[in-house]
Amino acid sequence: MSRLPFYLIVGCLLIVGIAMTAHRHLQFEIPWLPGEQRQVWEVEAMITYNADDGPVSVNFALPSQQQGFRVLTENTASSGYGLAYSADERGRRAEWTTREAGGEQQLYYSVQLLVAPEARAKGPPPPELSSATAWERPYDTAASQVIERAWARSADNATFARELMRNISGEQQGENARLLLTQFDAPELIVRLLHQAEIKARVVSGLELKDGRRRQTLSSWIQVYSDDEKQWWLFDPATGEQGKPDDLLLWEVGGQAVLELQGGSDSRVTFSMLTHSQPAAAAVRNHHSDDTLLNFSIHSLPLEEQALFQTILLIPIGALVVVFLRVLVGIKTSGTFMPVLIALAFIQTSLLTGLLGFLLVVAVGLVIRNYLSYLNLLLVARVSAVIITVIAIISIFSVIAYRMGLNAGLTITFFPMIILSWTIERMSILWEEEGPKEVLIQGGGSLMTAVIVYLAMNNPVVRHITFNFLGVQLILMALILLLGNYTGYRLLELRRFKPITDDESGV
Repeated sequence: MSRLPFYLIVGCLLIVGIAMTAHRHLQFEIPWLPGEQRQVWEVEAMITYNADDGPVSVNFALPSQQQGFRVLTENTASSGYGLAYSADERGRRAEWTTREAGGEQQLYYSVQLLVAPEARAKGPPPPELSSATAWERPYDTAASQVIERAWARSADNATFARELMRNISGEQQGENARLLLTQFDAPELIVRLLHQAEIKARVVSGLELKDGRRRQTLSSWIQVYSDDEKQWWLFDPATGEQGKPDDLLLWEVGGQAVLELQGGSDSRVTFSMLTHSQPAAAAVRNHHSDDTLLNFSIHSLPLEEQALFQTILLIPIGALVVVFLRVLVGIKTSGTFMPVLIALAFIQTSLLTGLLGFLLVVAVGLVIRNYLSYLNLLLVARVSAVIITVIAIISIFSVIAYRMGLNAGLTITFFPMIILSWTIERMSILWEEEGPKEVLIQGGGSLMTAVIVYLAMNNPVVRHITFNFLGVQLILMALILLLGNYTGYRLLELRRFKPITDDESGV
């Protein structure tokens, strides 16, 4: 029979599992390793103004996802005001409204920003070139000479913008630039000159992030559009330097006013900021809390259910280890997947306490089961008696441990009592049919397998990956199917060939 369908299934499981895992990491930024920390900025904007004892409308620009930053959460404090959010191709804004307000007013907006160097955002469309505005004399001559000087010293739009900024506010500032600055602020003048040179540009507002700073204000930056590369270039108008600093948050990039007020006067906005580290998994959950794809997963469940699934998703790891040890190594166990359940109990009890508890319960249970064998009971009644015996043994040991002040002994109650009962029953029958040697082989193999499974399942990296990357379950299934197709010798069976190798070496 052809094995092609089998290998196609295994290949599909591997491809789909790897693709799902990579998608989770790349799309949702789930870290590969546990304990990874991400830097988070908390920025608070305080808007103050004097109301005119009438209706008020406050329209405020909000930050969006951009290069280096992602918006996690945002909140407002505005008692007595209605609040509405809006978003378009030029950015996001918030509008506070009220029917009547008087005197000094304060509105608060706070946002949590995740530092994400890989974050990118599609910039707003380029602005239309402003219609040429006639300069008054002698400003027209000064503007033309500034443009000509920068044009002669440049090679493309980027270098032209840089030279123009240096001529306006940098070291190369001349008399013409000083004359023009008497009529316009530097950022506004630079954009006007760029438009005159038929280069699309606009003024944007940025906030320099410094930990612990209070009452900071926005600064003006220049964005220049490249028609060839279809992207925005950012310039510091004071120096002409190109590029976005890592600590610069662009607050408004649509070329609009940051704050628009109707029904008041003397408006002002200041910013305070703090930074802290946050576990990467928590930051990602906050960022994608409303994402439908992420919510269609165990991360959308209550924490109690999530904790339960965190343990359940470890079972395939234990199954893979058991299949490997039984199929390739050849270790004998009492029960196929009994070691996995015992390993789960070890996770709850700790390894040393679990080993001692397991050995005590099984040893005492075997003694009592040996007595029950003389009563010639039916199988169901005998196993039921063993179950009750195991419960009694665990109860007695728990009470003794508590009386002796050994609180760790109380965790023995996490052992699966039904599995322990069947283990005692199988070992007792094996003792009667095969002798104590086979009991030691299978019992020791089960215990060793349980310890190895425990070490694999209790690894922090394994726990993190199995819980956060569900595609790993498909990869584990593919590996188990491949191991199940193995029909060769087991490692422990190779010792049968040792006499042959000894004879050949002797010859």
